[in-house]
Amino acid sequence: MPAAAPQKPQPKPTQSTARRPVLLDLPYAPLERSPLPPGRDRGWYITHNRRLKAMRLAIALLDSGVYVPNQARDETIRSTALKIGVHPPSDTTCHMVRALMRYCR
Repeated sequence: MPAAAPQKPQPKPTQSTARRPVLLDLPYAPLERSPLPPGRDRGWYITHNRRLKAMRLAIALLDSGVYVPNQARDETIRSTALKIGVHPPSDTTCHMVRALMRYCR
């Protein structure tokens, strides 16, 4: 009777299936911000900063368990902004946060 070929062990559900180990740098430190490009009009900078703020808030809401734009009311977004240390957003920024949550799915 021929010998059975050795079977590859199946990964456990909690075990990573990556071929190489993923290196994590601990503790996490945010990247150093680079200066914005000079020579643009003021409206560009306002819109750019508003988009960055909306992305930060959308990520924080997703991390806290708010996955649907209907759950992200203005009060929820503003309370999340206080938790992560961001100034309370305007109505326009709250609308942008909901739009990001809607179109990223």
